[in-house]
Amino acid sequence: MEKKKSKVYNPEVELAKGATLDAAAYDKTQKIKVTAAKVTVGGIPGRAEISGIATGHIPEAGLEGTCDLWLSIFRYMRPDGTTDHVAGWNIPTVLKSGQTAAATAKVFADYINAGTRPYRATATGGKIKIVFIVK
Repeated sequence: MEKKKSKVYNPEVELAKGATLDAAAYDKTQKIKVTAAKVTVGGIPGRAEISGIATGHIPEAGLEGTCDLWLSIFRYMRPDGTTDHVAGWNIPTVLKSGQTAAATAKVFADYINAGTRPYRATATGGKIKIVFIVK
């Protein structure tokens, strides 16, 4: 039986790993676009830009008038050789009629910052920046 070789920690490789950021807006007048799709262990932020004034959510309309961000599942190796598994995260918001892009970005940032996941966010105008924090 062959002995498994233990992997060697390579900071360049491990710090480049991270979650893929994706987004969708289900609103007629407010849109969201991902401008940087990777939130890395090494501190490169994911970014999204929201534009327009929201039409808003109508309860009977299902997803209409909502907006979502997703962060994918990923794994990375720590310097001590252990592997961390980071769970994916669906971040939804229900839009109010007349809600600005800046208000939507703030709602997302507040939701992320209130969560227990290893992410923090800042909102500036209609732009949101998400960073991975090692706990």
